[in-house]
Amino acid sequence: MSFRIGFASDIHELVPNRTLILSGIKIPFELGEKAHSDGDVVYHAVAESLLGALALGDLGKHFPDTSEETLNMDSSLIVKAIVKMMDERGYKVGNVDISITLERPKLKDYILDMRKNIALLLDTDIDNVSVKAGTNEGLDSVGEGKAVKAESYILLLEKGE
Repeated sequence: MSFRIGFASDIHELVPNRTLILSGIKIPFELGEKAHSDGDVVYHAVAESLLGALALGDLGKHFPDTSEETLNMDSSLIVKAIVKMMDERGYKVGNVDISITLERPKLKDYILDMRKNIALLLDTDIDNVSVKAGTNEGLDSVGEGKAVKAESYILLLEKGE
């Protein structure tokens, strides 16, 4: 069996007058991600872990934050484009494990919908998608409520196996 593993981490500052978007879900909160795109750290981590597993570089190579085309871009479009690259190379998702770190708001009521959105984008069963949320216990910029972080590990399997 041929497989590939990718990892990525993304962090964004939380600022006023932006929407907090995680896995395509608009989370009611007074702060949102500061970013060139919509700032969805979960989708960014998933996308970059896919790129890593495929040895295709990083998000900035494919979706530069200096481009007008990517300004305020819906991050699901980024994931879709990279899933197409994965498909063209003969791979499918085995599983993905995602961890979101954010002091507040609590995310437990959104986890299932996040998993559904990710499974749909990755063209995989929801049982292959794990999303966990935690805090940083008051430590560093995330713990101080100034940032949100997402990490993603992904396993790709060669199609037909």
